[in-house]
Amino acid sequence: MSLDGKIATAGGESRLSSFEDLERVHRIRAEVDGIMIGIGTLLADDPGLTVRLATGRSPQRIVVDSKSRTPIDANVVRTALETPTIIAVTSMAPEKRIRQLQKAGVLVLRCGRGPSVSLPILLRRLRVMGIKRILLEGGGSLSWSMLSSGLVDEVSVAISPRILGGADATTLVEGEGFKRIRDAIKLRLGSVRKYGEDLVVRYRVLTD
Repeated sequence: MSLDGKIATAGGESRLSSFEDLERVHRIRAEVDGIMIGIGTLLADDPGLTVRLATGRSPQRIVVDSKSRTPIDANVVRTALETPTIIAVTSMAPEKRIRQLQKAGVLVLRCGRGPSVSLPILLRRLRVMGIKRILLEGGGSLSWSMLSSGLVDEVSVAISPRILGGADATTLVEGEGFKRIRDAIKLRLGSVRKYGEDLVVRYRVLTD
């Protein structure tokens, strides 16, 4: 994120990391069982979510997409036969879209009957599949949902020496937020390191 907490500009640009920090992220990708993003990040960036700048296998890719809006020509769909892709939807997702994704080789998981994917249900199903360690790469809405549901163990943030500004620019964590400071998610600092021009801080999430 930028120094003022933005993970993308108001125009949607999000490439903030230094090359050294990108290498760090790819090393983490090679160590986890899955990478998770929200549909907003997928539509904005069309990421590949693979390991390219480190040695190791690419983990399974998980997209939280309640209404099954993932385009058939999205990177993660086009390469689903090479790198497994899981898309989590709700029972409200259109069946036609689900069938198209399945035909392309995507594993579609129905997780919940409401308007949004039930993250606890999704994580339980992933665990049964052997996906136990997940790297959450955003965006702001999914980060809020995961954190506020108590589903995050560690937060690692690379701070880029830039200030982006913009009331409409996406921040690290969005959602409705807490009304009172005393209700905020509490963290304990684990480490601080420099990667290129970026400062990376790691925290453990404290539980009551």
